Formats: sequence, C-alpha cells, structure tokens
Amino acid sequence: MFIFEAKRFIIVIIGAIFNAISLNFFLEQANVFASGFTGVAQISASIATDFFDIDISTGVLLFLLNIPVAILGWIKVGRGFTIYSILSVIFMTIFLETIPIQGLSDNILLNAVFGGIFGGFGVGITLKWGASTGGMDIVAMVLSRMKDRPIGIYFLTLNGAIIVLAGMVYDPEKALYTLVTLYVTTRVIDAIHTRHEKLTAMIVTAKGQEVTKAIHANMVRGITRLPARGAFTDEDREMLMIVVTRYELYDLENIVREADPNSFTNIVQTTGIFGFFRREDEKV
Repeated sequence: MFIFEAKRFIIVIIGAIFNAISLNFFLEQANVFASGFTGVAQISASIATDFFDIDISTGVLLFLLNIPVAILGWIKVGRGFTIYSILSVIFMTIFLETIPIQGLSDNILLNAVFGGIFGGFGVGITLKWGASTGGMDIVAMVLSRMKDRPIGIYFLTLNGAIIVLAGMVYDPEKALYTLVTLYVTTRVIDAIHTRHEKLTAMIVTAKGQEVTKAIHANMVRGITRLPARGAFTDEDREMLMIVVTRYELYDLENIVREADPNSFTNIVQTTGIFGFFRREDEKV
C-alpha cells in the first residue's frame, strides 16, 4: 500500500509539472485559455493585469479558487481523494510561480495544440492514478455522490463561459483557439484515462464473496452478482457488475487486484443509468 501511495504522490507531482508547462510555455503568452478552474484563474489573472493593472499570478488565483472547493471535498467526498487534489493544486501553484513564463513559438495554433497536449497529459495521468487536479473534478465528485445527474453539463457551462469571455474580452479568434485547446486536452485525457463520468465494471472472479466484501468495505456502491462459468475450465465463477464514477476507478482496480489477483475485469462506458444508483446518504 505504501508503494502505491508513493507512486500516486510522484504522479501528482509529475502531472502538476506538465500542467504548469502547458500554461507557462504555451498558453499564457498566447492568451489562450485552459479548461476548468485553471482556465478561470488564467483568464481572471489576464483581465486583472491587462485592464486593471493588478499584477496577480494564475498560480495564486488557482490556489485561492480551490480553497472553498477543497473544504467542500473534505466534507462530502473524503480525505484521501481531497488530500491528493490539494497536493496537486499546491504543487501546480509552486511550479507556476517557479517555472518562468516564456513563449516557445509565435504561432498561436502551435501554442493552443501543444498547450492542450501537455495539459491533457498532466490531467490524464493524475486521474489515472486516482487523484485529481482539484477544481471541477472535486465539484463533479461531490455532485455525483449527492445526485445522479449528468456532470458534463457543469463542465460544459464553465468551459463555455471561458470561451465566451475569451472572445468578448480579447477577440473571437482567441475564443476559437481556446476551443482548440479544450478539444486537444479532452482527446489526450480520453486516450490516457477517460472523460466518461460513469463506468461499468464487470468483474469475473472465483472469489465473489471476498471481492464483494472488499468493495463494500471501501466504496459506497451497489453490486449485482451473477452466476458465470469458465468456458475453458468449466469451473463456476461469479460476475460482479458495479457502476462507478471515473474518480473511483483507480481505487476499484486496487481493491479487486488485492482481493483476487486472478480475477478478470472489463470496464465499459456507461452513457446513462435508470433506477437505483447507491449514494453516500443511503449507506446501510
């Protein structure tokens, strides 16, 4: 367990470095904006500097924006996930303040694309290892535990506001390049981890009871147990079907691996669900 946590800690730092490089080497100089709270902090800092002559950095604003969200996550989500999210924000703030802002290219399209690649890689590996970059990820996690409603609309609304502001405050071309950055970021995250908010795990195991108990001991999710039989061995198995959010995927993988190293798990995209989706306030 210590090795897993150490690896996750290192990944959070690496992800923060890539996110900081995305902003300081590509997006900041070109006035192209990232997604989520990072984009909000970036465009707020840019407006404060350009129009009000207030010199405040993106890193400091990002940290301040994440304070109330971190408190909410601590209360509603849990300490583990929130601690790593806070660490990600802290390290990203440090790297944004220490890595010098410098343009590598005068071509705004190159800045938009490579900013999206570096940012998407930073976010993707952080999510893949069961952490987050804070901001909207924590908000999405809280909402997913409170009510079963599409989380994507909140991401779309916030990112849409960033694009509109970029077009209104600067020029429409900036909005279009910001859209390019958001698209590239999403594609890279999707290649590394997943952008889908809910996933269905189908776990085939010979230790159905043990795996079920292990999952219930660590996660608040309902499980459907189905009888199964191995085609080659003709031995009895069980298939456990569970719907989780993308933020719980890393924990689920480790729980199942520890309970039954010989199990087989298939993860598929869940486009929608109907009926009962077990939530935190329904724990028995």
